[in-house]
Amino acid sequence: MAQLRPMKEKTRGYAHRIDLATDVQTVWRALTDPVQLVTWCSPKAEIRARAGGLFRACVDRVTELEAHIDVFEPGRRMRLIYLPSAALPPAETALVDDFILEPVPGERGTILRLLGSGVPGGVEWDAQYLRLRTGWQAAMTRLKALIEGAARREGT
Repeated sequence: MAQLRPMKEKTRGYAHRIDLATDVQTVWRALTDPVQLVTWCSPKAEIRARAGGLFRACVDRVTELEAHIDVFEPGRRMRLIYLPSAALPPAETALVDDFILEPVPGERGTILRLLGSGVPGGVEWDAQYLRLRTGWQAAMTRLKALIEGAARREGT
């Protein structure tokens, strides 16, 4: 008789999209420049922007998370894989945030997508899931305001 294997833990994710009235390189700098990152993401945010680098922030203003940057394609994509944290409930999955930039064809604009995945589906993760999802949503709104406000001030 075949032995039943336990089902893998169900996970959930989130997706955010913002349309920015500026070029891809300006958005990329805002994502990867340490000075700009603390302005829109988190006051104590840190980044070593490179493949194999580090991202650290308190996106939800409560829990500090640290991530390994495993994909780093300048002007196109940056993927964060979060390291285990004593501040989070235990999990058998990897939490991932994937930033994907896409130029808007025929105009000066950029689409920025953030795809979060790997958040465990258990009740003990409900509050953390909500904080991550809404924290990133608020951060991306601040990013849009920062970038487009700077563009208006410069008259571009």
